[in-house]
Formats: sequence, C-alpha cells, structure tokens
Amino acid sequence: MVRVAEFLAECPYTHRAPDDPIVFPGLPGASHMHSFFGNDTTNGNSNLESLEKGRTSCSPDTDLSSYWVPTLYDGDREVEPTGTTFYYLGEGVRDDIIRQIKPFPRGLRIVAGNAKATAPQENTIARWSCLHAGHVNPSQDFVNCPPGTMLESYLDFPQCWNGTDLDSADHKSHMAYPVAGACPSTHPVPVPKLRQVLRYPVSGDPARFRLASGPGYTMHGDFFNVWPEEEMAQRVRDCINAIVKCGFDGTP
Repeated sequence: MVRVAEFLAECPYTHRAPDDPIVFPGLPGASHMHSFFGNDTTNGNSNLESLEKGRTSCSPDTDLSSYWVPTLYDGDREVEPTGTTFYYLGEGVRDDIIRQIKPFPRGLRIVAGNAKATAPQENTIARWSCLHAGHVNPSQDFVNCPPGTMLESYLDFPQCWNGTDLDSADHKSHMAYPVAGACPSTHPVPVPKLRQVLRYPVSGDPARFRLASGPGYTMHGDFFNVWPEEEMAQRVRDCINAIVKCGFDGTP
C-alpha cells in the first residue's frame, strides 16, 4: 500500500496585475502579467505585514499565502484556471526524511520554474498535461488536449531550505531540490514540497497558447508563505511527518 503524506489548499483565482512582489518588490507594473491566487491584496508593494491583513480565496481560509503565475493567453484572450489546487507533500525524499520535514517559516518566498527559459528544461519541475486524457504524454511545452478535456499545469517547488534566509538575491539560492532522496548539505532543512496544479478551460491546438512570459516552457510560479505558524506546524506534524493524506481541514 502506497502511503501519501499531504495536505492541501484550494485557492481560486483572485486578480491579474503586472506585479511581482518577490522579483520586483516595491515596483508595481514592472513585471509581465501575473494571475494571482489566494491572498486578494497581493500587489507590487506587498510584504508579510500587508498580506497578513489581507483576505483570501483559499480553503482553508486561514491560508493567507499568495501564489502567482504568468497569465495564460489563448490568442489575445486571457484564460484563468478553474481548478487551482496547492498540494503540500512529503515526497521526493526518503521516509526517514519525510518524518523530519519542518514547516515553512513565515514569510518564506520561493520561486519555481524558469521565466527566462529559451528552450525546454532538462527536468520535470514544470510540465503540461491534459485532465482526463492520460494518453497524452506530459510535456514541458503546451500539449494538444482532446475536446472535452482541460489543459493542466503541474509545477513542483524546491523542498530543501538553507535554514536561514527567507529569500535570496536571485530568489532561488536559498532553496534547493533534493538529490538521491535527501536534502544537500548546503540546504539541510527539509520542508514540504509545494505542488501547484492549475486546470485551464481550454483544449485543442496549442499554437494558440502563450504565457505572459513566453512559450509554455517558461511556466513558473511564486509562493509567499503567510500560513499561521501553528496551523502550518500542525498540518506538517499530523499529515506529512505521519505520512497521512489530509484534506483542506488538515485532518485525514
């Protein structure tokens, strides 16, 4: 029997803006267009204090975190996902390390994927697939989904933290992906693996699609952690460390 260590949040789309408070803090309008989920106050000036005062679209409604991705376009029309699930997982590392996973520190900022990619990447961090069409192989670029299915984006965030920095100059160096089932010595603290799953109500010829950042292989995501510390700690302990599948409420 395969055991699953996870809890999750469902955070519907809230708004669009050319803002990125991680990459361009204090500079509204400096970014390509992003679609935001969760905290409905997120803008170019957002910080931990402002987000803590915000409201959220998430279930559970205690998750005040902000999540964002480049906006998807079908021709000139913006398309927002109708399915927006954020999984917090204990996977990608050995079971003994899953039991040692620590909660995300409050205010941690993480970026996954490569907005500046000029070709598909040599990894599976970001991938596209089709909901209800398992015969379509996942790809790093857009895929052709059959009628009646939906274009689906999976994005896996790094799950090893350096233990000191909530961010870094390139917004990536303070985090790392595991190697051979363990966190590298440079990033010794295992944290939950955030997996973002977005489902877009489009299908068919992918030549029509582009992201605000470029082709499908430029898919990337930003996460600004504003979970209440006690609540995050309880979910990590009861769901991830215990290797139990939990729902939105943090219980099995």
